[in-house]
Order: sequence, then C-alpha cells, then structure tokens
Amino acid sequence: MYKSIPYTLGVCVAAALSVPSMTMAAEVGQAAVSSQATSATSIQINAMQRQIDLLQQQLNALRAAASPAGTKEAATAQLANENATSAEPIGKAGDEKILVAEAALQPAAEKPEEGIQFGGAMRFQYSYEDYDRDNKHRKGDVDFDIFRLNMHGKVGDIELQAEWRWFQYMSAIKFAWLGYDFSETSQVQLGITRIPFGNQPYDSHSYFFSSNYYLGLEDTYHAGAQYIYSSDPWNVQLAFFKNDAMGGVDGFVSDRSNSYSYNVVGVRSPGEGIFDDPQRQIGSADMSAARVAYTFKPGDLKLELGASGLYGGLESPTASVGNYHAYAVHMNADYARWNVQVQAARYQYNVDGGADLLAVGAYAFYDTIPARADTYTFNVKYHQPVQWGPIQSLDFYNDYSLVSHKSGGLPNTFMNVFGVGVSAGDLYTYLDFLTARNQPFVGGTMAGDGKVEHRFNINFGFYF
Repeated sequence: MYKSIPYTLGVCVAAALSVPSMTMAAEVGQAAVSSQATSATSIQINAMQRQIDLLQQQLNALRAAASPAGTKEAATAQLANENATSAEPIGKAGDEKILVAEAALQPAAEKPEEGIQFGGAMRFQYSYEDYDRDNKHRKGDVDFDIFRLNMHGKVGDIELQAEWRWFQYMSAIKFAWLGYDFSETSQVQLGITRIPFGNQPYDSHSYFFSSNYYLGLEDTYHAGAQYIYSSDPWNVQLAFFKNDAMGGVDGFVSDRSNSYSYNVVGVRSPGEGIFDDPQRQIGSADMSAARVAYTFKPGDLKLELGASGLYGGLESPTASVGNYHAYAVHMNADYARWNVQVQAARYQYNVDGGADLLAVGAYAFYDTIPARADTYTFNVKYHQPVQWGPIQSLDFYNDYSLVSHKSGGLPNTFMNVFGVGVSAGDLYTYLDFLTARNQPFVGGTMAGDGKVEHRFNINFGFYF
C-alpha cells in the first residue's frame, strides 16, 4: 500500500496535466466549442486536484507512522545536548535524565508494574574478646548473627517500607511505615520511622555504630508520623512520635527488651542491678523532633551542616512522671573518596523525684545509662576501589565516640573502632578492631567503672 501511493499519485498528476492540453487542441481544431464543455472540464480538474491533495496527506501520515524511532531519537538527542551544555557532571545524573525521557516514550504496557519487592540479608560473625576468658581460650567464636527480611515498593500512590529481623535469641521489627509523596521534594511517613536526629542515616561507619546508638540517639525508631522536605540545599524533617516501637510503657509485647532500638524502659532504684529487669517501669511518650540541615557544594566538596532537637514526656503505666530532651549539632563532609563526620550532642531525662540512672532495653537484655550526658563523635572513612577477583572496593575507617559529664559522677565512656569494609558483589564484610571503656558489647556498660577492653570482630553477610 505504502509503495503504490507514489505510482498512483503520478498517474493522477499526469491525467490532470493532460486535460488542459487536450482542451487547447480541441479549441485550435474546432473554433466553435460551447462554454458548457469548458465548465465541465474545470469541474473535472478540481476533483482530480482534491484527490491528489488527499493522497499526499495519506502519504505524509504513513511516513510518520513508519518511523516512530525518529521521535525517540530526537528527544534523546535533545536531552543529550542539554546535558552537554549544563553544569552537571557526565555520569549518573546525566544518564538518569535520558533514561527518564526514554521511559516516558515507552508504550504503557512496557512500563514496570507497581508492587512490593522483597530483599534481605543473612549474616554470621567471628569475635575474639580479650575480656572473656572462655572466648580467649577457644580463640574466639563463630555465631549466626541475623536473618532479615525487607519489603519496599508502591501500590498506587502509597509507598511501603518495612524490615523484620531474626536473631538466635529474639526477633524484632526495625521499621515499618507507609509513605505518601506530596511532590518530588516532600513526603509524609506514618508508622515506625527513624527519629530525625544527628548525622543520617548513621553517625558511624563500622558494624558497631557509635556510642550514641546505645543511648537511643542513633538509628532509633519510634511509632508516629514524620514529614520530610528534601530539596538541595535544604533537608528538613519534622516528626511526632506517640511512643516507642514496642507500644510504650504498656505495649502488647511479652518482653520490652526484644527491641532493635534502645528504649528507656524504667528508672533504676537504689540497690537495683545494672542488668536487672526494671522494677519501676516508664516509657517515652508524645515526643516531637526536628532536624534541619543545609548542604554546601563548593567545588568537589560536599558539606552538610545541621542541627537537631527533640522533646518528649515520660509515662508510667498510670501517670506522667517527667520529660526529656536532646539536641545536637552535626557535620557530614564528602571530598573525593573521603568522608568525615563530626557531632556534638547533649541529652537529659528529668524524672519526678529525681534519678541518675535509667534502665534501657534492647537485644534481649536490660542495661543502664546515665540520665544525663554529653556525647561527641569524630569519624573518618576512605573509599578505595579495587579489582581483586570478586572484591570491588575497600572502605577504611576509624570511628571515635566519647560520652562525658554523666549524671551521678559516672566515669566517661569511649569507643574507638578501626576497621575496613570489604565489598564483593552481594557479600559485605566488616573487619573491626575495638578499643573501649565502659562500652556495651565491649565488656562494659554506660553505668560502669571498668577498664579498657579490646575486641576483634569479623561480620560477613550476604545481601539479596
């Protein structure tokens, strides 16, 4: 059909051109011709012209339909020209623009389907602890660490994010929230979400976090609502949490220590042991939190400066028993392959009647923290790409934490973690050497007065 149109068009043109020639010959040979015959010939010519115009329109339509790739290539080329003249570096940012343009030009049936995706991890670890005589005699132990399941995706306009963790001694939810995007720069989250406080997502590089984690000030999750605005150079997070992820002081859980996050669960009474179940139970309630950060990008440096604060109440099963607050200033800087994190924070729990020590629960045991303290962190990381068989990169880091000015005159806590993270496809391994004093999981406690201890730890995991 497409090939026959030019031929048909030519025939019609030739026929149309022949008509006036024939008419002129007739006028020369025959002097008397009626005006009625001339009028009929003009009508015939006009009809043929309309037919030619119609065929030309059909030809143009077929040409456009026969080459849809031309439209896609033109759009891609236009975006490529825009990227070449923009200030953005060539790489991921530029590639994403072209991929978005190509996706928009795909038929609807080829677009990826919405839904929930699953992932997770399985990890094991080896530890050598110089504070554990039996562990030293065995030259360390290998243990199963964790199996975790992650869910993420969208159904309609609603986003879902969740993570559940299984240990040998407990299972616990880390986070679970539903999100809605008001725009490309603002989102609201409802459920168990991260408290917006300090350097994020972590104020550390090692497997052991910083000392802030064991005080509930790093990667801690509570139940409530959070609003996030993120548009360079600003990042603003505002949140309200009704209680902790365990349901508060009287949540429907069998053991409040079966938690991923460190939560305040009680007030330590005189004579009560550091690791005892709390006799006077309390929980956080009605906490408001805010985090504001501004990112500078002079040259190759990316520097985020921010401040965080939170304020909440303390509840017993029957009454309000006090309040608490915390605030921090923080910095997170990236330059080439280097990352530097600095943070200073202070927290304080004000319990009616006074208290210097509080009980916290996590990882299937209870511990004790001071009711007031200052904390400082200074962390450095260097990323080195390599090609050693399956090994793709090495992350060398040193994380330092200090907890000082504790209530009750307790001695300081410090922890230094020197280590390297090894990335090999879906395998990631932490090799950490820890030196610490009065630090949980390194032979101490925040409420202790111990000596300097050491631990060598290898945690290797498969992520899917």
